[in-house]
Formats: sequence, structure tokens, C-alpha cells
Amino acid sequence: MNTVRMGLLARLAGIGLAATAAFGYFSVGAADADTFVPLPGGHITQTMGDGTVVNVDITGESANINPSLNATPLSRNAWTSGHAEVNLTGGAAKDPKTATRLIVGYIVGCQVDLSGGIVPGVDASGTADLSTNPATVSGTGGASTTLTLAAGQAKVLNLLDVEAPDDFGTDTHNPFQQVTGPHQSLTWHDETFAVDGCGGYAQARSFAQAKVYTPSSIGYVTVWGKPFSIG
Repeated sequence: MNTVRMGLLARLAGIGLAATAAFGYFSVGAADADTFVPLPGGHITQTMGDGTVVNVDITGESANINPSLNATPLSRNAWTSGHAEVNLTGGAAKDPKTATRLIVGYIVGCQVDLSGGIVPGVDASGTADLSTNPATVSGTGGASTTLTLAAGQAKVLNLLDVEAPDDFGTDTHNPFQQVTGPHQSLTWHDETFAVDGCGGYAQARSFAQAKVYTPSSIGYVTVWGKPFSIG
């Protein structure tokens, strides 16, 4: 397995979200106590055109929901933890030119059904050191982003904002880490998101998307976690 030395600065998202009970984990009236939500994660396997098998997993996922400091029914906080990884086998998995990009984050909706998919994208804050070998990333939350959502809105927030200079020395930002070889992973602990402005039920849902580049194929594989109520 190839390994990569990474000296990049990443920003692990404190993510902002809001809610009322959608799946009955607790009601607005019970919002004066923390609620721990264990989550099953997810798994998907797909085979690319050149025979490379892509496995993407979310494991060890959980969320802890608590009321916001301003104690209004429109605002809630969530502390999330989990582990995502991509593993390649067969085909061009061991080719020295094969690489993967891993994008991990959450979608959040106010009175929106999140049982379907929404294209991953946008936003991150906080910092963490990605100088790891092999390419496994861990982060502990601390930063918090507040997301204001109206009824019918859904937004996507990424856990990573990898910062690196371009050829001209200007900082660039990407929501992924890119690794050469058949494996990479991301672990997050107590990443915080706060929601504000949602007067109806709200949900959040994790995702991990692998973009796989082999000498002859490009593949996109996304696994979704289970939607959970955040208030």
C-alpha cells in the first residue's frame, strides 16, 4: 500500500444546523437535555470500468444533540463523530498512478426529506494538522459554524478545507484530501454544528464521497449515513 506524507493545513468544519424532531429522538419540549444518537453509518461497493473495486464506508458514527445557549426552539447544537474510508481492490488498485480524493461532510435540511441524495459541496472552518503517514486524518472539534435555514432549505457542509499554495504561492482551498494508493481515511471527533432559524423539523445526514482516478478510468462513489433529527 502506498503511503503519502502530507504537510497540509485542513479545516475541520464546525457545522451549523437547526431543527425540530423528525424521527422522535426528542421533541422541542424535551430540548433542555442532551440526546445521544448512535448511527449505523453506511457501506457501498462499486466496480469501475477497468475492474477496480471501490469500497466506501462510514463507521463509528454518532451525534449528540443539545439545546443552544440562547434556549429558543429555533436553535440547536449537534456534536458529531465518525470515521470514513475508501479502499480499492482489484483492477488498477495497486497501480502507482492510481489516486483517490475523499470528501466527507453533512447535509442539513429544514422541513426537507433527506432520505434522497444531495450533491456534496461547500463550507468549512476550524483547523487540524494533516501531517500523517499513512494518509489517515483525525480531528477534534472546537470550531462551530451556525447555519441559518428556512423551511424547505437544505445545505451541505464539508469537514475538510485543505489549504495549500499553488504554483504562484497563492493559497488554494479544497474540500478533499488526495492520496496516491488504494486506501485513505478520515476520523472526526465532536465536530460541532449549530442550527438557527428553522421553525419546523430538521435533519442532518452524513456522506463520504470517493473520487477515484486510475490510468484508464475515473469513478465517483458516494455512501450516505442515516438521516437523524437534530431537534
